[in-house]
Amino acid sequence: METQPTQTQQQSNNAKPGLRKPVFTKVDQLRPGTNGHTLIVKVLDSTTVLQKGRSQSQHLRHTRIAECLIGDDTGTIVFTARNDQVDLVKPGATVILRNAKIDMFKGTMRLAVDKWGRVEVTEPSDFVVKEDNNLSLIEYELVNVADE
Repeated sequence: METQPTQTQQQSNNAKPGLRKPVFTKVDQLRPGTNGHTLIVKVLDSTTVLQKGRSQSQHLRHTRIAECLIGDDTGTIVFTARNDQVDLVKPGATVILRNAKIDMFKGTMRLAVDKWGRVEVTEPSDFVVKEDNNLSLIEYELVNVADE
């Protein structure tokens, strides 16, 4: 005996999984070794630290890296922008960072968005950046805990 699927079962089989609503994180909640952050931040400053181009078999490949001081109403952190991201994070811009992760650089935290994330320019927001709480100035030390 064969049973036919009901209308609701057919709809649920054809439906794509829904995208989760983003949970926005504040800068002061960022911790070393974490990822998957979504933030709305203002760009305070941008400094190009590496710009090189090289030609390989008729197509040019440029590498651009800029360190940008970004922040929200809870604090600031250094964001490492790569290649096309450099054009988006200009001083004064408000950006949404999706799926951002924390990289450690010389014992300090840096925020970065890799190929799995997105940097989007959005309309200017009205919060005032708390500039006296720079999380990239806090130095962390890796401590190995011995099992007893």
